[in-house]
Amino acid sequence: MLRIIIAFIFLLLFLIVSIPLIGIDYAIRLFSKEKSDMMALVIVTWAFRVLTVIAGIKMVTEGQENIPDDEAVLFVSNHRSIFDIVILYGFLGKKKKLTGFVAKKETRNLPVIGWWMRLLHCKFLDRRDLRQGMQVILECIEDVKNGINIVIYPEGTRGKGSDEKEMAPFKEGSLKIAVKSGSKVVPVAMSNTRAVFEEHLPLLKGNTVRMTFGRAIDTKELSKEEQKHLGEMTRDRIAQML
Repeated sequence: MLRIIIAFIFLLLFLIVSIPLIGIDYAIRLFSKEKSDMMALVIVTWAFRVLTVIAGIKMVTEGQENIPDDEAVLFVSNHRSIFDIVILYGFLGKKKKLTGFVAKKETRNLPVIGWWMRLLHCKFLDRRDLRQGMQVILECIEDVKNGINIVIYPEGTRGKGSDEKEMAPFKEGSLKIAVKSGSKVVPVAMSNTRAVFEEHLPLLKGNTVRMTFGRAIDTKELSKEEQKHLGEMTRDRIAQML
């Protein structure tokens, strides 16, 4: 019970303090987009890492050497908990490289949080609108070409089964971000994240979470046929890592 109370208090205080900070960030953006981006990245990364500590999460991270340092990539992960993005983004943010992610459109209207997400180049997807979905993919392609990492969860929803390896089919359309931008795909396997929150609702329970980065898939080396099934290929890689 104590963990969830502390987490709630921290989130409340963060949202309150964020209001003037976001105003400052937007003011900085008028003169330097790069400094504005970095300010938002540092603040949100810090907040996510604090939440990880409050939740009592012990991290086991493997395969960091598979993350390219000199180019933007598409991170593709399985998705089982709301803590997935907290953990993954908190880790990637330490590298001080701007990273956006694709989220469902409802998150756009979250007070304060939605503002930070916009500053961090996040994209808001309406799953029922194919035209809007294509526009999101095009914007992500442009971001990757401009050196911004993108994180996607191509299952489209969180997995709720007891088997960690149980994943919904990956939506191939979302992998076009990598194919059309010529970027590499870094598979990410998240294990035991549901044990932190979803399995103990409404409580938080400290647990060990494993995050594994797989060997990057170079889309330029794939045949046209392999590119068509890049989602399936990436899903298989993640299943092997879980």
